[in-house]
Amino acid sequence: MTERTPRTVLLRGGAVYSPADPFATAMLVEGEHVAWVGSDGAAGAYADIADEIVELDGALVTPAFVDAHVHATSTGLALTGLDLTGSPSLAAALAAVAAFVASAAAAADEPGGVLLGHGWDETGWPEGRPPTLAELDAAAGGAAVYLSRTDVHSALATSALRALTPGLAGRPGHDADGPLTRDAHHAVRQTALARLTPGQRRRAQRATLARAAELGIGSLHECAGPEISSEADLTALLALAAEGEGPEVFGYWGELGGVETARRLGAAGAGGDLFVDGALGSHTACLHASYADADHTGTSYLSAGQVADHVAACTEAGLQAGFHAIGDAAIAAVLDGVRAAGERVGADRVRALRHRVEHAEALDDKSIAAFGELGLTASVQPAFDAAWGGSDGMYVQRLGAERAAALNPFAALLRAGVPLAFGSDAPVTPLDPWGTVRAAAFHRTPDHRISVRAAFTAHTRGGWRALGRDQDGVLVPGAIASYAVWAADDLVVQAPDSRVAGWSTDPRSGTPGLPDLTPGRPLPVCLRTVVRGRTVYLAADDRPAG
Repeated sequence: MTERTPRTVLLRGGAVYSPADPFATAMLVEGEHVAWVGSDGAAGAYADIADEIVELDGALVTPAFVDAHVHATSTGLALTGLDLTGSPSLAAALAAVAAFVASAAAAADEPGGVLLGHGWDETGWPEGRPPTLAELDAAAGGAAVYLSRTDVHSALATSALRALTPGLAGRPGHDADGPLTRDAHHAVRQTALARLTPGQRRRAQRATLARAAELGIGSLHECAGPEISSEADLTALLALAAEGEGPEVFGYWGELGGVETARRLGAAGAGGDLFVDGALGSHTACLHASYADADHTGTSYLSAGQVADHVAACTEAGLQAGFHAIGDAAIAAVLDGVRAAGERVGADRVRALRHRVEHAEALDDKSIAAFGELGLTASVQPAFDAAWGGSDGMYVQRLGAERAAALNPFAALLRAGVPLAFGSDAPVTPLDPWGTVRAAAFHRTPDHRISVRAAFTAHTRGGWRALGRDQDGVLVPGAIASYAVWAADDLVVQAPDSRVAGWSTDPRSGTPGLPDLTPGRPLPVCLRTVVRGRTVYLAADDRPAG
């Protein structure tokens, strides 16, 4: 059999964001890798050997984004089903539920199954509360319905769904008339997801991968686990991604002691959403001091000792560990546990694996320094601040102004040398990479802002570094050819605050520019997404005629 010559693609006539040449206007790709970057003048030498020439017409070429924290099936269900994000009131949300149930019944979709929705958030409703069980049942008309809150750490469930969940009333977090949290939520969620058909799951996962490709995302980190999805869900997603029609997917399996399961499933690590606590919106993030609007400190799921055991086991196996930790008490438990694991198996071995902390919101100077000391990666979501930060946001409601203003300190993390990997936690916040970069650069707390360049790096190369692959996520010869082409306005070197500038913004310095992300300006539009040399998305205007 004759070995096939790798396909060669020449892109020219645009702007190529590359540290190899800050003024590059052209790029050559051979097979799965970048072969060359340079000027249009030099590109002429490659025109005769190229299988395809892409005329950029001034478009920008960048590394494809990496979303370092997603839940693909749940995101796809929100994309294709009932999305309550942005519902302006309790009444509007109930009306949407009623319409969704009626539509599903009329279409005879999945008879006897569970209907799923996502995204409600009572903190912005004039009623100031979620629906009662009676109100929800009336809207659902007797159907089994699961509706996750925007943070996916509590949910509404109709009586019909509750009846399908054995022992629900005896579980921690059960509420006979309102949202379910903690173990009760995990149980009813597992009941709902277990009733997904393979067809429903595949359609949802395909919807997520297609949406990611449309947004210039070339890679996703799927955060799975027994309390979030299932082994079957993760293996189905990895198999779908392996078909090569969309972004790459790297799976994480969040189960305490789940090293062998993670290996068997082909996961990149035994972490992701391995819950040390819950979320601020659902009052389940674990805090040192009580919530401002509730007389308790949230929920602790893992102790420092359990964290230490898990990190030690993962380190011995050469596998990355990771934890979901949002509140300051939960983060303290992680740091104490990782430090104890280092004393047990060797601090250098622990640091070498770059164990991850997902979300890592409530940090102070001491905990930030500990992240650097322990070699931890902060896998964070800037869109959380855009959604819930500010003087009148949910963070202030839950924590008060002083504690709220300390959340998500991206600038301090970077100053301490802590690696950042940006993600969306979709469906908690939408897949929206340029919006994520903007949210970090224009953080609602000015002291936490970082430059657009640093934020872009965290959302591209940062995701690869979190996997231990430092050579990828940049457009230089030898790197994988995963990139996106953008219609964008004038390119600038943007530091939104005079305190945020670690390099010269003078054009003569050779710092490559990125789109102007000033709030209110339109975000770049993706024209093409390429993953390892394969085009996985092409905008309609860029498709060949015929």
